[in-house]
Amino acid sequence: MQVDISGGRKAVVIHVPFRLRKAFKKIHARLVRELEKKFSGKDVVLIATRRILRAPKKSSAVTRPRNRTLTAVHEAILEDLVYPAEIVGKRVRFCLDGSRIMRVHLDPKERN
Repeated sequence: MQVDISGGRKAVVIHVPFRLRKAFKKIHARLVRELEKKFSGKDVVLIATRRILRAPKKSSAVTRPRNRTLTAVHEAILEDLVYPAEIVGKRVRFCLDGSRIMRVHLDPKERN
């Protein structure tokens, strides 16, 4: 899937099955480098396919796993987006119109 990003550039988003994400993390650097050569001028991002489950009803006895909540899935997708780097901090700015701007601080050692 292609997505427009700032600066008039495009990014190619590749969805990977959740069970294979660890295998793809091992070859991430080589795979992204080769795919960026193939799709010249485009950034390549690998994201694991995750499922969001709705909150269980009050009368239901089943519990929802933490990794299937909306917040946990969004956090994990953000981790996938910045993968070689590590997130060390987040700041959320709330605007008067109700919108939010999230600033993510990455590990300065892994900056490239």
